Amino acid sequence: MSADTKKRVLIIANELSPYTEFTDFAQILNKLAIKTFDSGLEIRVIMPRFGLINERRHRLHEVVRLSGINVIIDKDDYPLIIKVASLPNARLQVYFMDNEDYFKRKAVFRDDQDNFFDDNAERMIFFCKSALETVKKFGWPPHVIHCHGWMTSLVPLYLKTTYKKEPVFGYSKIIYTAQADQFKEVLNSNFMKKALISAEIKDKDLDPFRDGTNTALTVGAGKNADVVVFGSEEMEPDVLEELKSSRYKKVLQYDPAWKEDVTPLLDLYKSLTES
Repeated sequence: MSADTKKRVLIIANELSPYTEFTDFAQILNKLAIKTFDSGLEIRVIMPRFGLINERRHRLHEVVRLSGINVIIDKDDYPLIIKVASLPNARLQVYFMDNEDYFKRKAVFRDDQDNFFDDNAERMIFFCKSALETVKKFGWPPHVIHCHGWMTSLVPLYLKTTYKKEPVFGYSKIIYTAQADQFKEVLNSNFMKKALISAEIKDKDLDPFRDGTNTALTVGAGKNADVVVFGSEEMEPDVLEELKSSRYKKVLQYDPAWKEDVTPLLDLYKSLTES
């Protein structure tokens, strides 16, 4: 890769203001995406097209040239529909992963009785695999991949195993945002079996995820990331203990000041594109 090649940052997230906001980090990501673009880095964002996202208001439209991708989960084929919108007040593209089975419903993670959807594990696997297949289809090699939200927690593992030899990811450094638990339930019993999307993934690779809890997802993602960013002040003690251990190359502590100034996160991006 030539020295003058523009550096690229990919954000994969299950929340981004103004489309979905589950935590304060949705607005931080919005500011960070815009500041990253303004700094001269190339940036793209990928997120789920949850049914509550108003396509007309946010001006989403299908990307026909990227159509034709089928995502296989445990031998079942799910057609991927890719939509795109421009982030308001910015000139950068947000790509939305859509599928009628997983994202048409007008709720995010729970039904109208506040029950955690039984297929949230499959929805996560579909989204993680869809995001990476879409980047392959782009032919757009990111230097930094910032994964945010528990629905992205398998992306670091997949990049270290199934997608390890893909040229498009040959230069990618992985950041994972670790947050306080967003759910207290346990993913369904099929989770581990369906998460094995290729022969490159061994059972031991999935061991950190085995409990199927939000905490397990956070720890598992952190173990496979190059950098862990703490995305909230309130973290589970066992997550803090695990992710602060010496084997991690870098941990960036949460700072409430990020709500106003995301420069430290942008500096992290820049340092990783140069390493």
